[in-house]
Amino acid sequence: MREDYSLQLDNLTRDLITMTKLVQTAMADATEALLTDNVTIAQKVIDNDRTLNELNAEIETRCIQITALQAPVATDLRFVVGAIRIATSLERMGDLASHVAKQVRLRFPNSSIPVELHPTFEKMGAAANKIVAATAHVIEFRDTGLASEIKDFDDELDSLHRKLFTAVLASNWSHGVEAAIDVTLLSRFYERFGDHAVTVARRITHIVTGEPYAK
Repeated sequence: MREDYSLQLDNLTRDLITMTKLVQTAMADATEALLTDNVTIAQKVIDNDRTLNELNAEIETRCIQITALQAPVATDLRFVVGAIRIATSLERMGDLASHVAKQVRLRFPNSSIPVELHPTFEKMGAAANKIVAATAHVIEFRDTGLASEIKDFDDELDSLHRKLFTAVLASNWSHGVEAAIDVTLLSRFYERFGDHAVTVARRITHIVTGEPYAK
C-alpha cells in the first residue's frame, strides 16, 4: 500500500515535469511562429494547448483523491496541495504561449511585430526558454537553489518588456496604434510567463522547506 502511495507521488512529479516540457515547446514554437509569421506553427501551438488543460485537470483530480484516501502529512501534504497550484501555473503558461500564437494567426498574412523589434522578441523567447527549463529542474530535483536563477530570467523578461513599452511610446514610433497595442500585448504575455515560473519556484521552496509561501 505504501509503495503504491509513493508511486502516486512520483507520478505527480512526472506529470508536472511533462507539463513543463510541453510549455517549453509551446513557447518556443510560438516565438518561432511570431518571428517567421508561420501560421501553421501557430495553429499547432493553439491545438496542443488542449493537452496541457487536460493534464492540469487530471492532476487536480488525483491530488484530491490522494488527499482523501492517503491522508498525506508534512512534506507530502505540501507537495500534493502545491501540485494543484503548480499545475495551474503551468497551464496558464501554456495559455500565454497560445495567446502569442493566436496573435500570429490574427494578423496573418501580415506580421504581428515590426521587423526592428524581432531581436528583442527573440531575446524574450530565449529568456522564456531558459526560465521554463530551470523550472523543470526545480520540480524534478526540488532544487531550491535555482529559484534565484529563475528570478534573474524573470527580471530579464521584465526589462525587455519595459524596453518594448518604451519603444511604442517613443516619438519616432511610426507603426500606428494597432501595432503598438499588438507589441504591448505580446510583450505582456512573455512577462506574465516569467511571473508564473517564479510562482512555481516559490511553491517548490515552500514544499521543501515548509517556510510560508512568499508572494
